[in-house]
Amino acid sequence: MNIIVCIKQVPATTNVKIDESKGTLKREGVESIINPFDEYAIEEGVRVKERVGGKVTVITMGPPQAETALREALSRGCDDAILISDRAFAGADTLATSYTLASAIKKIGSYDLIICGKQASDGDTAQVGPGIAEKLDIPHVSYVKKIEKIEPGFICVERMMEDGYDIIEMSLPALITVVKEINTPRFPSLKGMMFAKKAQIPIWTAETIGCDKNCIGLTGSPTQVMKIFYPSARKVGEKITGEPDEIAKQFVLKLKEHKII
Repeated sequence: MNIIVCIKQVPATTNVKIDESKGTLKREGVESIINPFDEYAIEEGVRVKERVGGKVTVITMGPPQAETALREALSRGCDDAILISDRAFAGADTLATSYTLASAIKKIGSYDLIICGKQASDGDTAQVGPGIAEKLDIPHVSYVKKIEKIEPGFICVERMMEDGYDIIEMSLPALITVVKEINTPRFPSLKGMMFAKKAQIPIWTAETIGCDKNCIGLTGSPTQVMKIFYPSARKVGEKITGEPDEIAKQFVLKLKEHKII
């Protein structure tokens, strides 16, 4: 079973900074981590390998520093890693990103299952996983909380819904995006960290994967960010204290003062 896991390196949530003039996130000098949902995708890929055999290849599109995310994935049980990096990819929206990752997967060639996290913490669109599947013309299911059964050419999964879950069967190759309920990610092992440290990670450029230059980066991104900004701080509320009857009277007076009643 050849499994491909797509991950993304994102800014640590508490350190997100915005360049309001350009409408982009400031990534330089900011601590980066593996997108939290992608940790569950890594773990599930390794679990499928342990369950039915095969290998796990982890890929990411990003700047050279994204190599650290790939090495962490290797330390958690993945077998191979590929960094897709080129200045031509800069500014890609979800459509251009999906195209680029799908092009890299086509170059990899043989695969049975592609696993992605549900969404990225810096964009929250949940579009890239399904977009990759559409570019590859393979079936896909999002919000997967459990792989019920998997065997050559076939997979059965539970898809999380608001009022329960669906049982869905589909042929392989296929793509799934997973939610955090699917597993508990493992910690890197000492053996895994040693392997990750020594691993040779190839860098694939736009030329390497044979991309159409009109479909990548800003050129291939129809999404236009008109404005990006921090939400305005909410005003501090007023706390009313005292006995219940007195609190009720003050509350009614405040409602009248603001012409709510």
